[in-house]
Amino acid sequence: MRAAKVDDNQKAIVKVLRHMGCSVQHLHSVGAGCPDLLIGYKGFNILLEVKDGTNVPSKQKLTPDQVIWHRDWRGHVEVVNSEDTAILAVLRVARDLSNLDDLK
Repeated sequence: MRAAKVDDNQKAIVKVLRHMGCSVQHLHSVGAGCPDLLIGYKGFNILLEVKDGTNVPSKQKLTPDQVIWHRDWRGHVEVVNSEDTAILAVLRVARDLSNLDDLK
């Protein structure tokens, strides 16, 4: 089994998410297409797949294992490529999930 590759921007993304009050669990070592990060924010869990936004778009594509994992996952997962896209993804998903709570 090969070592899990961590994108160069993952450390900065984790730092900014923790600064905004998120808990962060690294999942990149799980492999088999599992997303890189599990985020806890305001009672919600959010999965993030980190891609390096400084790479050309073809280098930011999901691997074949990631495509299968994302396709088969029955929950929500976001692909982010920068600190800004990570913040926006967490805020958007938390807002959307909060709206679902209002339907109960």
